[in-house]
Amino acid sequence: MSAYILIRIQVEDPSKLKSYQEVAPSIIEKFNGRLRVRGGEVISLEGPNENRRIVVIEFPSLDEAKKFYYSDEYENAIKLRSGIADFEMIAVDGIDEFKI
Repeated sequence: MSAYILIRIQVEDPSKLKSYQEVAPSIIEKFNGRLRVRGGEVISLEGPNENRRIVVIEFPSLDEAKKFYYSDEYENAIKLRSGIADFEMIAVDGIDEFKI
């Protein structure tokens, strides 16, 4: 079953995040992840306005998502964004098939 990492990012100066953005995609790919959402326009439909950058990464399983996040490679990538951006990340299981 697929799993997703959902990320909300608050960053004052996106240009300072470039070194992180240059290495993160290859680490995601190494752990069989696929970027599904990376930035783009955000429209709040309910609740408070959301003005943070939104990223969604799909993994084949929750186990793969955890292996990605806790890997040595991603631990080093986290250091590249430390003090530059505030990240909120959650991992969640997907569903195999949606039936109405």
